[in-house]
Amino acid sequence: MVITKPDFDVAIIGGGPAGSSMACYLAKAGVNCVVFERELFPRPHVGESLVPSSTRVFKDLDFLPQMEAAKFPKKYGAVWTTDDKKTPYVHDLEGLSADCNVDIRFEERQQPGVDKNHTYHVDRGKFDLLLLQHAHKLGATVYDGIKVSEVDFGPKEPIVRFQMGSKQLGVSAKMVVDASGRNTFLGNQMKLKIQDTVFDQYAIHSWFAGYDRKVFAKRDTNLDYIYIHFLPISNTWIWQIPITDDVTSLGVVTQKKNFAKSKEDREKFFWSSVGTRPMIEETLRKADRIRPFKDEGDYSYAMKQLCGDRFLMVGDAGRFVDPIFSTGVSIALNSSRFAHKDILAALEKNDFSRESFATYENTLRLGTKNWYDFITVYYRLNVLFTYFINDTRYRLDVLKLLQGDVYDDATPPVLEKMRNMVAEVERNEKHPWHKLLGDLTANAFRPA
Repeated sequence: MVITKPDFDVAIIGGGPAGSSMACYLAKAGVNCVVFERELFPRPHVGESLVPSSTRVFKDLDFLPQMEAAKFPKKYGAVWTTDDKKTPYVHDLEGLSADCNVDIRFEERQQPGVDKNHTYHVDRGKFDLLLLQHAHKLGATVYDGIKVSEVDFGPKEPIVRFQMGSKQLGVSAKMVVDASGRNTFLGNQMKLKIQDTVFDQYAIHSWFAGYDRKVFAKRDTNLDYIYIHFLPISNTWIWQIPITDDVTSLGVVTQKKNFAKSKEDREKFFWSSVGTRPMIEETLRKADRIRPFKDEGDYSYAMKQLCGDRFLMVGDAGRFVDPIFSTGVSIALNSSRFAHKDILAALEKNDFSRESFATYENTLRLGTKNWYDFITVYYRLNVLFTYFINDTRYRLDVLKLLQGDVYDDATPPVLEKMRNMVAEVERNEKHPWHKLLGDLTANAFRPA
């Protein structure tokens, strides 16, 4: 009897940050892995700002020298604006105030395992290519321009099927990692995907040269921060992300009901949205758009399960929440950081049952739930967020969430405090903030 070995230990579908970082972790550990990426890199991609927890992964993978050599803009903090003016919302009776423009610097809180006071903004075309090339240098097999058509979970090892030229081919592996991003390959194939009925956000975005970042910067050190500009349109905001010294990414995120169907109407919506903040529009009109507008949909969804027998999902392939805190790439990188440990243990034991990946699944569900709860509070009452940042009792607790450290508390105490305050504002129609409640998560905290 001839016993045949699978072609690979692990097959990875997708070569974005989740797939590449997973391949790096596994290849460094001596695992025979293969990456199938359907596109040819470099290619443009949304999600251009990182959070500091990403640094742990870069250190693990010996990738920080490449990040520095690429000269990506350093991101030292974040700014939120809700008005072109500087007038705070104040209610003297209760001593509550919330500035319209607030900023926070990452170095204010020491972050375990992170020895830098910054993270990065990235050109995703360049960043994703560098990380995929790094995986290949570490020993991963990489096939780019190859679209997987099916994973056949037969009686033995999974078979990953794809087309190369005119030939239909397949390779076997002990297990499969779905890192296909918002294409959610296995989620669609196995009918595990659940759309989020609350956060049905869409985005339209582009790159602009010559956008003057000094307009909203309180000080010169804020120029390369990420800026989140809220608009006086229900649950709508603009991101402002430095790509180079002269190029800035700007995108409008809104609810699906606001999102026009035609390309022309979507561009009109972009400019009409920007026009609700005159200072942003005036600044942007002076800049030059250097890329076509691009739109993104299906912004929030989950999976019935992240793991199963001989498979698991990492990054956007398993979960995507609203991108308002730049969480996408961080979740992708950290999901590989957590998941690869379970994969190595499964390979050691030759046990690829769903139970083998339980630690990863529980950890990731905890982290993404905390992100989701944070976003829920944020959209319900934006002014509350700025109040908590300005309050020295809570500032560092909020910063911990913004740094990406969301995986170690079942419910961070500051989130519970935020939820209670939102509930109080919801109940009291005379509260000075009641009229500022957003409708995206209406009645979110009222008892059933």
